[in-house]
Amino acid sequence: MEAEIATDLQRGRVVNPGTQAKLEDARDLQEQLVKGAERFFQFSFYITIPADSLEDLNQITHQVQSTLGSLLIVAKFTALQMEDGLLSTTPLGIDKLSITRNMDTTSLATTFPFVSAELSSDRGVLYGINEDNDSLVIFDRFRLENYNSLIFATSGAGKSYAVKLEAVRSLMLGTEVFIIDPEAEYKPLTEAVGGEFISFSFNSPAKINPFELTPVADPEESTLGLKILSLHSLFSVIMGKLNPTEEALLDRAFIATYKAKGITPDPQTQTKTPPLMEDLYKTLLGMEDPIARSLADRIEKFIKGSFAGIFDQHTNIDLKNPFTTFSVRDLEETLRPIAMFVILDFIWNRIKRDLKKRLLIVDEAWHMMRYPDTAQFLYSVAKRSRKYYLGLITITQDVEDFLSQDIGKAIVTNSALKLLMKQSPAAIERVAEVFKLSEGEKQLLLAADVGEGIFFAGPNHVALRIVASEEEHTLISTKPEEVLLRQRKEQEMQTPIPTPTAIPITVNKPIYQVEEVK
Repeated sequence: MEAEIATDLQRGRVVNPGTQAKLEDARDLQEQLVKGAERFFQFSFYITIPADSLEDLNQITHQVQSTLGSLLIVAKFTALQMEDGLLSTTPLGIDKLSITRNMDTTSLATTFPFVSAELSSDRGVLYGINEDNDSLVIFDRFRLENYNSLIFATSGAGKSYAVKLEAVRSLMLGTEVFIIDPEAEYKPLTEAVGGEFISFSFNSPAKINPFELTPVADPEESTLGLKILSLHSLFSVIMGKLNPTEEALLDRAFIATYKAKGITPDPQTQTKTPPLMEDLYKTLLGMEDPIARSLADRIEKFIKGSFAGIFDQHTNIDLKNPFTTFSVRDLEETLRPIAMFVILDFIWNRIKRDLKKRLLIVDEAWHMMRYPDTAQFLYSVAKRSRKYYLGLITITQDVEDFLSQDIGKAIVTNSALKLLMKQSPAAIERVAEVFKLSEGEKQLLLAADVGEGIFFAGPNHVALRIVASEEEHTLISTKPEEVLLRQRKEQEMQTPIPTPTAIPITVNKPIYQVEEVK
């Protein structure tokens, strides 16, 4: 190569760039060999193809040749040496063909056919099967730097299916599970495991008072200040954007409302009966200020208008069941973000009472990402959840809206576990940018079947296929035909079996005569 370059220079020709690149590679390899960083090997690569018929053999052989050709590997038949080729591929360490190539260590390592990442440990939850080597993906989220996870997928890709499996399997290992369910998808599973299903609507008996003060572990700690901050975020969603004057007036109204009930920053007073939204409404009207009147008008519909009966009553539920689901399916679309905020705040306050291993599942989280205040609250829970031994699972199908906000990206950063399932072509570029996906991984997500995706756990990630037992699948599947079949079977089991009518029979003489035998 040096002689070729020297000859070109002597004759005044342009040096061939290919030869120059080869020379640089050769020098680098020579240096690595001298240092002992690389070694030289004679390498043989043989493939035996089994088939049931000659037609199948020819078809599979053509596929193998095409696959190798796409990798710039030329495959040759062992013509008239088929027996030697077969013996060379048996696990006997005998090379009957002796067709070798010289390869260095790095190049040789890339040919090893079983190199793939594994996420399997001796404890944890079964998430699925590794697509690369069919090993089990068993992982314990509570061993990572934080316990949060995030799931992105299009509608129908199987994201809720995967979360239901993790929820019921985590419950078996002693983890408490709380679910915020926008579509009542988790009701059959909740009832099957003996959980509590709480539906929020106008006529539902279950109520949560947003003004309730939850007792904390330390009786000397004041919770009034934190609750007022939370109420500011909630009423920003209810009332819309507030200017500084309105926020200041609303803050004074909060303090006055609690004070009217005898509740002050003194922790000893915070066990009294909390106020309701109606009390805040009356406080605003009593200020006799045009701005206060305007604020009262914005919440009047929750007191005596079309939204009355949802958020203006005292709390009558308690989180004692280890598997609790809150459904907001029966609420209007405009009320769902408010209800999800109130429920999340209620669960968060209960979680802070004591340390237990818990999971909090927020399905269709894009509802909360629509408003800055609810998005900020979701982020604060994600950021502080580790302190309270909580794993937050955020699920969304609206990837673009979620990742277009800085808070959405921050939630991604604070989630050690991530599951990417089938993506739409419109969202794949944004997902690839955030998660640093290769071209192959992008194509995998675009062509993924239901229940397939990429599972990220810390710095590692593998291609995942979610699997469930027959009993689990029956409980968690949301396919309409399977749901109808399940409902039909439940109705058949509940239908009483008709009792056969008794027909009287008159017997005039004994049918059998039994005599004592001595």
